[in-house]
Amino acid sequence: MLALFKKRETEASVSPAVSSEPVRSAGTESVHALAQVLQRDCSGLGLEAAQLRGALDDSAAIATRQTSALTELEAQAHEIAQAQQRIQAETMQSQQAMQRARASVEHVGEEVAGVVNTLKQVSDAASQITQVALQTRLVAFNASVEAKRAGEAGLGFSVVADAVKDLSTQVESISKAIMGTVASLDQRIQSLAQDLRVDAQLDAAKHDQSRQVHLALVGAESAVQRIVEAAGISAGLSQGIQQQVGRMGQEVQTVRDALADASGRSERVLGVSERLMEVIATCGVETADTPYIQLAQQVAGQIAERLEQALASGRIDMTKLFDEHYQPLVGSNPAQHSTAFNALTDELFPPLQEAALKALPEVVFCIAADRNGYISTHNKVYCHAQRPGDVAWNTANSRWRRVFNDRTGLASARNKRPFLLQTYRRDMGGGKFVLLKEASAPITVQGRHWGGLRLAYRF
Repeated sequence: MLALFKKRETEASVSPAVSSEPVRSAGTESVHALAQVLQRDCSGLGLEAAQLRGALDDSAAIATRQTSALTELEAQAHEIAQAQQRIQAETMQSQQAMQRARASVEHVGEEVAGVVNTLKQVSDAASQITQVALQTRLVAFNASVEAKRAGEAGLGFSVVADAVKDLSTQVESISKAIMGTVASLDQRIQSLAQDLRVDAQLDAAKHDQSRQVHLALVGAESAVQRIVEAAGISAGLSQGIQQQVGRMGQEVQTVRDALADASGRSERVLGVSERLMEVIATCGVETADTPYIQLAQQVAGQIAERLEQALASGRIDMTKLFDEHYQPLVGSNPAQHSTAFNALTDELFPPLQEAALKALPEVVFCIAADRNGYISTHNKVYCHAQRPGDVAWNTANSRWRRVFNDRTGLASARNKRPFLLQTYRRDMGGGKFVLLKEASAPITVQGRHWGGLRLAYRF
């Protein structure tokens, strides 16, 4: 497009009808006007792309949390289903045990009924013995009478008859005692048999008191059966829930993939807008970003100069200046680290960085980062000591001694071109974000790339 304007300017300069000076002036003004329009449009595009990228990142973070929650929920649902299956299995075993117990009780009832019959036979036998004893006593009595009639000749027989009569009396007495004992035992066993008896023809409402054992076992078995049925229904519901959760997890994963794709596309759109702003800024046309680019380059040069002076004076050597052994500071959250050049940057950087904050309007921060995004010394307003346990406050106010290796931080830290323009959303902690534009310039020390100067400003 610039070539087109230059071509038109050349054609106008050779035209005999119009002088060359007014044409060049008009062409230059058109180019400048077009460049400024493009710069504003690209800046607006970058703003929208950064907001879109931020919204996509937020949605992706939510989807990630949802995926984690659903994964955990699916695992818990699986554990619940397994527990319910175990409950169902144990309950079915209990039901089978109850059935065996009831069958055993029924068998005992049958055996008791047999005992009752045996006792009846014993009672009948005792009754017969009593009858025999009565008859024997009667016979003995008659024999005794006949012996007395015989006089002395029947005296011995009379003694035997009396003895037989006495024995029969004792046998009768014992038989009656046996019959009484058997009758009492029979009554008790009859009661037990009635408790244990299973008779489907009997009315349960009329015999609850006489069939307590059997009815209790039947009731327990029915209760266990209901538990088995409920456990089966619950297991089916749990399996359904587990399947639903699994499908939800797959859908959320699909959303995550779509968000990742959309985020990548928004990243490319943002990159296009940033490259356009760079092209416009490098074409020699002054835009709204030009003063910030120049300030970033100026401060980057000043910091490089101070570091080279420190090397020349022996205050630090190259090994320590380029130290990448970041030592974690115990208890810091977000994580902070120390390096061999902290003391030097704390002395050299603040005067230059703080001055840049006031050099232009809307400047948010001006910091030097090493090539890995490590901020040794931040602006004073962000160099507060951390508050234990207050992550949100620390994130916003204690930003020094930290590594910012996100897209923007690493791009600025590792950029080796004369400058880099980026648009992004800055995390201030506590769910707060600020849209910023950042101009960065490389910091080179004795021909070696040390890092980059990051100048962020509102727009």
